[in-house]
Formats: sequence, structure tokens, C-alpha cells
Amino acid sequence: MPNFLKSSDNHNIAYEHLPGSLPTIIFFPGFFSNMEGAKARFFEDKCRNRGQAYIRFDYRGHGASDGRFEDGTITDWLNDALLVIDKVAEAPVLAVGSSMGGWLALLAALKRPGKIGGLVGIASSPDFTKSIYEERMSDEQRALMDQQGFILSPSEYREKPVKITRRLLDDGNRHLLLNRQSLDIGIPVCLVHGKKDADVPWQKSQKLYDLIGKDQCELIFIPDGEHRLSRLQDLELLDKCIQKVRSEILAE
Repeated sequence: MPNFLKSSDNHNIAYEHLPGSLPTIIFFPGFFSNMEGAKARFFEDKCRNRGQAYIRFDYRGHGASDGRFEDGTITDWLNDALLVIDKVAEAPVLAVGSSMGGWLALLAALKRPGKIGGLVGIASSPDFTKSIYEERMSDEQRALMDQQGFILSPSEYREKPVKITRRLLDDGNRHLLLNRQSLDIGIPVCLVHGKKDADVPWQKSQKLYDLIGKDQCELIFIPDGEHRLSRLQDLELLDKCIQKVRSEILAE
């Protein structure tokens, strides 16, 4: 059974905490994903074997946490992550974010500069709410969104379509990163992206790398990698990236 934290607006946020040596590694899941996924479990096993502190959690409306998915926003999910960081994690924290979790991990690093000491982004998807509206939706879908406040979007990862709300898209505009001139977060960052990612263009990680700068950031492309990066060779590479950033945190 997971542990739970109570949010300020009365949601139960589920998490699992493995005590161990610092830094504390926290896994940020992706959109409509949860802490039971392959990457979350793989990193937990690695941390357990090393005696490393590790936390995985579910945003509201995901997994074992309270709430309906369609009611959530980027602000809500960011606040859930910050709650876990503030109440459970011992600093320094190494934030590991997958897809949307990469965006939220970056936002959390900007919000908690004294606590988050490093970051690994996996197929990071900053500003994906803007991309959904401007690049993925048809004119008919945009008209329907404007008319009724949501659309039902089919997904290859689940049987039922995902409900995308106007509220989610509008809230996402409050947290855009790729329209900035630079992104100086002052911590070591490693970005990993598959060149065959059909869900999040690898150019997003390239743009992030350009904004953060080569002095703080490393960018790794996997030529045959797809979005999930859940093959064993992908997971092992990601773990090496985590350990490299961990070493950089400890060296500071």
C-alpha cells in the first residue's frame, strides 16, 4: 500500500519512499502515466540495490492518488510534485522526469532551487499543452474545444480516449519554457531523447539544451529510440545518466 500526503485542496497524493543515501532521486511520471510504470520500477530496483534514496509518486487523477484526471492542470500536478519534495524528500534532490514529467521536473527545479540539485529529462515534453492545440488538433477539433471546453483524443497507449480540457491548455500557457531566451537553472542536467519518438519531437530536447547551455547540460540522442525508452538498453543508459548527474551533485 502506498503512503499518502494531503494537499492544500484536500487531495490524497500517493507516494512510495525508499530511504537511503543522498541525493534523493524522485521520479516524475508522464501524462496519464503513474508510479507503477516500467521506468519508475526499474529505477527503484537500481536504487534499492545501491542503497540510494528514491521516491515515486502519482499526480492527482493518476494512479492511486485522488481526483479525476480531466480535472487536473499543469499547476495542480506541479503542486503535487512540490508537496512530495517539500514533505518527504531530503535534499539534495535529483529530479528524473519522463515526457510531461520532464516539463514538471524543470518547473520544480525553478521553484525549489535550494533543494533540487540535478535533473534528468527523458523524452522531455515542455509546453506540450501549447503543442496539442497548435500542432496536433485539427480546425474541427479546435472549434469543438472552443465550443464545449474539451475534446476526446484517441491514444495508442489506452483503449479509451483521453479527455483534453480547455482548462488544461489555458493553464499550461502559464508555465511555458520554450519561449524564453534562456533557462539558467544552475544545476547539472542530462537530457535523453529517442530520434524515432513519434509523440514528442526530439527537437524539444535540442531546444532545451540550447536554452540551458552546454556548461550545465548534456544532450544524448538514441538513434533508434522511441518515446517510452523502456527497452532494457534504454533503461540501462538512463540509469547511467542518473548516476553521472548524481556524481556531479555530490562533487559540488
